[in-house]
Amino acid sequence: MPDNRLVQLNAWLESRKDQWGLKPSTLTPASSDASFRRYFRLECAHPNHFTLIVMDAPPDKEALGPFIQIAQLLKNADLNVPIVLEENLIEGFLLLSDLGKKTYLNVLDPKNAKQLYRDASDALIKMQLASKPGVLPLYDASTLQREMDLFDEWYLKRHHQIELSQDEQKDLQTIFTLIKENNLAQTPVYVHRDYHSRNLMLTNQNNPGILDFQDALYGPITYDAVSLWRDAYIEWSEEEVIDFLIDYWEKARKAGLGVPQDFADFYRDFEWMGLQRHLKVLGIFARLYHRDGKENYLKDIPLVLKYVRGVATRYISLKPLVRILDRVDAIDH
Repeated sequence: MPDNRLVQLNAWLESRKDQWGLKPSTLTPASSDASFRRYFRLECAHPNHFTLIVMDAPPDKEALGPFIQIAQLLKNADLNVPIVLEENLIEGFLLLSDLGKKTYLNVLDPKNAKQLYRDASDALIKMQLASKPGVLPLYDASTLQREMDLFDEWYLKRHHQIELSQDEQKDLQTIFTLIKENNLAQTPVYVHRDYHSRNLMLTNQNNPGILDFQDALYGPITYDAVSLWRDAYIEWSEEEVIDFLIDYWEKARKAGLGVPQDFADFYRDFEWMGLQRHLKVLGIFARLYHRDGKENYLKDIPLVLKYVRGVATRYISLKPLVRILDRVDAIDH
């Protein structure tokens, strides 16, 4: 079947060829993500660029406006994000500067982790310091709830064919309410929402390069720290996570960001925010498999489940969630 989007994309690149010295014949897939967006890389003969990235975002499925707006917002905060060089909003294409091929996930190891995470932490604080209310949509109670509902709808019902009893359903909603109360009590800042090893690029200057920020919201201050250090794609020991976190927390306090004065309170906020994110992620990974046929996300479920279970067993009010997870385990085994 012909790829009509690719035909359109090539026609657009031909029209921009001379301005950027583009070589359309070198177009190759750069990456795809969990949405309908696709990315391509191509070579060019331009004094400032050897290669460029093309984003393909079908207009009926993905809006380009938020990407363009947030790219500018982060650039203004001195963060290293792709520069939008050309826009084709009608067809849904962007020509972007290229931040390279080295993701944090590719390069992180125990030797360089401290320095790379320090860079990521500094960039995160820059973004949070730039935060202003009324610029990005709110990460509000209904959004937090809608995301957690994916756990029941896709992970329990669809992936494991588990229907919760009325009592279990009530317990789960009580837990969701407790999670939301904690999350919404945190200081609101700009939240990238996927600030993790696949979306951070190792760059020579102003490390890291930051990708995939188009879904950013204004919400809980610990959210991006969770994405970074309880990453669905790479695991660190609890001691290492606490070391990374203390480093971030001390800098955030010094910078005047609204984190709790006591690290124990900050860590609790981090854990409860993590629980919200990871319940959502379990639902999303299951949905990517069952609805979108992307089975490679299944291999990442065990680590996310480990994070959920870890937090759920540490707090007495979360015990009913442990019982639900035990039911899933009983089916799996």
